[in-house]
Parts: sequence; structure tokens; C-alpha cells
Amino acid sequence: MDDKIVTVDDQIVAELTIPENVAKELLLVSNSSSLETALEKLIELSKEEGGRLDLSSKNVVTTVLRLCQSLSSFSYRYLLLLSLKVLRNLCAGEIRNQNEFLQQRGVEIVVDVIMSVGLTPDPDCMIIRIGLQLLGNYSVGGGERQCDVWYQLFPHKFLKIAKVRSQEICDPLCMVIYTCCNGTDGLLTDLCSEQGLPILIEILRTASAVGLKEVWLKLLLSKLCIEGSNISLIFLKLHSYPSVENNGVVTHVADQFVIEQPYLLSLLSEILNERVEHIVVSHDFARSIFGILKSASGVVDFSIRGKSDLPVGSAPIDVLGYSLTILRDICADHLSSSKEESSKDVVDVLVSSGLIEFLLNLLRDLEPPTTIRKAMKQDQIKEGAISSSFRCCPYQGFRRDIVAILGNCAYRRRHVQDEIRDKSGILLLLQQCVIDEDNPFLREWGVWCVRNLLEGNAENQGAITDLELQGTVDVPELVRLGLRVEVDPVTRRTKLVNAS
Repeated sequence: MDDKIVTVDDQIVAELTIPENVAKELLLVSNSSSLETALEKLIELSKEEGGRLDLSSKNVVTTVLRLCQSLSSFSYRYLLLLSLKVLRNLCAGEIRNQNEFLQQRGVEIVVDVIMSVGLTPDPDCMIIRIGLQLLGNYSVGGGERQCDVWYQLFPHKFLKIAKVRSQEICDPLCMVIYTCCNGTDGLLTDLCSEQGLPILIEILRTASAVGLKEVWLKLLLSKLCIEGSNISLIFLKLHSYPSVENNGVVTHVADQFVIEQPYLLSLLSEILNERVEHIVVSHDFARSIFGILKSASGVVDFSIRGKSDLPVGSAPIDVLGYSLTILRDICADHLSSSKEESSKDVVDVLVSSGLIEFLLNLLRDLEPPTTIRKAMKQDQIKEGAISSSFRCCPYQGFRRDIVAILGNCAYRRRHVQDEIRDKSGILLLLQQCVIDEDNPFLREWGVWCVRNLLEGNAENQGAITDLELQGTVDVPELVRLGLRVEVDPVTRRTKLVNAS
């Protein structure tokens, strides 16, 4: 390197109060003439596995950490951001760089940068984001690295970062927390403690506010809620009013829900839908969701027919709906042969908790599907009478989701088939084998449910054969099944009978 270049660098070093040897080492290792160019080159070199390995023998981690300590002023934000990016890339899967980061107390230095430069009254989201990505890459190394990060940040610094309402920050924050807790039961316990829960609540409030649904948040929630036993605690803490839980039913003083609660359930529903074959659902999660469903059903106004699918924008209705979709997917999990035994246990836990009777009662109280309502003769039943006597579907798909759960539970489960028959549910479910404008794919789910009810069960098959005809209404979808709609002249309720 010629004298002219060294002179320029000396000026830069003097300006930034950077130790001269730090700047020169970076210039030499990157073959650059300026500090900014040196860092940019190191970022590119460290993107490749071979580059990270080569730089691990040149003490670059130590040098860049010393540079970070010198760039404590916000005036040099860009150089600091470049430095963090170099460290982030170097610690991505390269154990020697991670070890050097550990030996040089890198976590302490980076956390100080995040708190002093990033978390100002006007937070610098990029500084915080890159710093958290760096800590996440480092903690993936496991063992003491996880604890190194955790005890520098937990709980107060985690909480301060979680309160910044930014998607750019929330996602890498979830990455850091997940990578620290993954495989470390003690840290997971810390997170669900009185000190840790406020961190989770702020993360969910931020995620709900900015619409975050990224993979790290989902992995964290899967670990804590679906596979763990923390859903009730987290769900209740999201509510700003006092609440109690009695026999699985959550009761709030305000008798309502807040928007973060359906948001949490929507995320859990997405996780199950995307990764159901890779998750072992805990019994506590299944029971808790059923309890939330029962609580929501006592709050929702069923007098108004819903005009849209989930989410509808009403917290109680969305809680009700997402609880049903979660239970639908839980009860469908046993259709996968690879997890048959564990999933059977979860379904049986729900059945033994009264799920079948509860769902049949919900379904029984609903007005008839639109196809049947339209087919009824005006002199048999008036539309106004239906509206006052029956409940409406609060969102499009409510009836379908109930039928789907019942159908999934009945699949090759003799005791569920028998329970539905004993509770006079067969005729009720036959009535769902029709097109319903308020419930897309109701007919398909209804046929699936009836098929599962009848498979291998002579008593259920006989219950259909023994139906008696009274006054009937023709519905094309049911005629093809050999059935007709009958209206009870006293109760004005509809049921299905054998058309032969």
C-alpha cells in the first residue's frame, strides 16, 4: 500500500478516533484504500462459506468488534451498520468466528450498540435489526452461546426492544429468542415466567399492529403454544381486563376479547395448516382451544348472519372461528398415518371433554342451510319465524367448520360414531349434505362426515334405513342421496327422511 493511501487513512482514523492498527488491519485484509470500501468488501466476502472460513484465520471478528466500540456516535451510523453486517455474515454457521466472537465478549459489545445507538427516542430500526440478526446467527451455535445472548438481554432489554412497533425489528427479535430457547428448557421456562411473559405479549402486540406472520414468530409460537402448555396463559395475558378460568371456560370481566387474541389464534391456525405433519400437538393446547371456543360461543351475537369469511373484524367472532379451524386441523391430524397414535390421543382428549355434544348443540341451534330454506313451502314455514327461532352463522363457513370437525373426529372412531347416533346427530348431519351460500363446500364436508359416520357401523346405517316419511320437501342434492327434507308441523324444525 503506497504512502498516499496510508496518509488518507490516517486522516480518517484521526477523525473517527479509531485505533490506527484497527483501520490498517481492515484495509490490508480487504486490499482496500478506505474504511468504507474495506467493510463493503468484507460483507461480500463473508456471504460465502469459503470466504467466512478464510477470514476466520485473520482475526477479522476481533478487529471489527474493536471498530464497533470506536463508532459509538450516531454520526458514524453508516460505518457502524456496515460493521454489524460483516459480523452478522461472519457468524453465520462458522464455528471459529463464533468462538472468536465469544472470546472477545462480542455479545456485550453488540448489545451496547443496540441499546445506545439503536434504541434512541427515535429508534434506528436497521441498527437494531442487523444487530439482532447477528446475535441470532451467533446463538444458533448452541450451548454457552445461547446463554451468552440470553442473559445479556433477558428480561429488560428484550422487553424494551419488543415495545418498538416495527416489523423490521420484531422478526429478528423472534429469531434471537427462538434460537436461544430451542433445545434449552431452562430458558424456555424463563420466557414463560412472570418476567418473560410481558416480552411475548409485546411481541404479539407489535406483530398484530404491523401484520407480522414470518417464520421465526411462527416457530416460537409453535414451540410455546402448540407443542407446549402456554396457550391459556398467553391468551389471557393479552386481555387488558381481569379474567378467570373455570372448567376450561375463560371468562373476562369485560365479557369481550381484544384484537390481539384472534390474531394469535389466526397464526396458530396457519401454523397447523402449514406444518401439521411435523408438529406434535399437546393435550393442553387442544383442551385450551376448546375452552376458548366455549367462551367465545357465549359472547358472540348469533342473531346477525355473517356476510364474509374470517377474519370479519369482530374479535369475538374471529376468536370463535379460528378456534374452530384449529380444532378442525387438530382432529384431521390423525388422517396422517405417520402420527396416528399421538394424534388419536389428542382427539380422544377432546371427545372425552365433551366436544361432540357441544358441536352438535351448536349445529342444532342453527337455522337450516340456504338450499333447504329456499326449498321449503311458504305455507309450511315463514322466513321470519326461522330468523327468530334459530341462530345465524356469524361468519361464512361457521356451519362448515363445525361439520368438518365432527367428520374428522368420526373417521374410523367407533365410539365417536356411536356418540353422534346416541345424541340424535345422524339426521342433523345428513341435513348438512347440501349447498349453502353462507358456507362454501358445506356439501362436500357433509358427505365426508356422513361417510365417516356410516363406515363400518351397522347401527348407524340402520338408523338411516329406518327413517319414516311424513310431509316432505324435495331438494335435488338430497334426492340424489335418496333423502328428502321433512318439516315438523309442531316445532317447525327440518329433518331428513328416507325417500324410498
